[in-house]
Amino acid sequence: MFTCAGCGTELTAPVSRVALPVHTHYGAWEELHPPLMEPATYAVEPLPTGPPWRRWEEIGEDEAARQGVYAWVYSVSFGARNRIVIAPGDSRSMSLIPEKCAGDCRGVDGRDGPNLACEGCGRAVATRRDDCGMWQTVWLEPDAVERRLSGLPAGPPPGWDDLEHAEHRVPPVEPDGSWSPRWEAALGVALAHLVAVTGNRPVTLPAGPVAELLGHAVARRLPVGPVSGSGTAAGPEAGLGFVSGSGIAAGIGPEAGLATWSVWLAGPGIRAPRPRPDVLLVPRHPLTGDPWRPPGDEGAVVPLDSGVWAYLAHPGETSPLPATGVLPEGVLRDDYPLPQRPWRLLAADRHAFEGTLVRLPAVRHPRLRGFRDARHTP
Repeated sequence: MFTCAGCGTELTAPVSRVALPVHTHYGAWEELHPPLMEPATYAVEPLPTGPPWRRWEEIGEDEAARQGVYAWVYSVSFGARNRIVIAPGDSRSMSLIPEKCAGDCRGVDGRDGPNLACEGCGRAVATRRDDCGMWQTVWLEPDAVERRLSGLPAGPPPGWDDLEHAEHRVPPVEPDGSWSPRWEAALGVALAHLVAVTGNRPVTLPAGPVAELLGHAVARRLPVGPVSGSGTAAGPEAGLGFVSGSGIAAGIGPEAGLATWSVWLAGPGIRAPRPRPDVLLVPRHPLTGDPWRPPGDEGAVVPLDSGVWAYLAHPGETSPLPATGVLPEGVLRDDYPLPQRPWRLLAADRHAFEGTLVRLPAVRHPRLRGFRDARHTP
């Protein structure tokens, strides 16, 4: 648990550390979101977050790089590093500071700094954020709190085996038929890593869920060749919705003559083919956030949200009652309603893509200049 560094008041319930979710800073605009963190867990953001903010023109490229930003953005955070995030339901003995509760719509966004005070001594110790477009969170200030053992027995830490459990899988579609904002954000983060690791080269995707769910989003950032193992021709007729707006059409495609890189899904329990594909889509460890790697492997990997990866690797049964055979043509089942379907193809969250790409040193490579110039470079 965490206590106030000033007076020792307990500020949280007993919590255990897990990896920082990749969608932490990226939500669907003008939508109310659930808590970011699961109950009884916390995570740490190692990068600077929150105010104060300083404009790029004021600080320059070198100072921005020291803050972990390697390409132009309008403003750079000079807030604290190592802020601790918990679910609002795990907070204790904190009260809102009324004059610091600004927000754009239906909640508070933390723009004025810490807005929660310790009820024991009145010290500002945390920031509540729950405005629309934000995951509900409480961020503890690292210099205002102290970690203390709760005295309760700790449960087993999360590990790779958890990815095989059905409850770890995150479905791509919400109950109302819209795409999951967690998927959209996770895809944006993964695409930034894919662009960086391939150096903006064209890629091929494996047939199956990866191509079906991710193909359209990948094609908007990188040209996509034939689907591996399918023999399907590349281009608009490939059947995956590769339309104008892809890397080539947008003027940010690869240099002519670059070889196509192969991409494959790999991870615990999934053996990569031989020879090894150029890039492996792998899960992040649910405790450390580190990407999975085959033993002794030093090749290129792109980390995915572990819940998203688990769904791609183990989609599981999708109907309430497994059935064999097929229905006669023209006969529809009426024993359960058909699930809602999104009205558009799955796309990556733009802010997640750009926000991740500018924090990767590879963005400085000349081959990625098109991505930098496509942003709001002065």
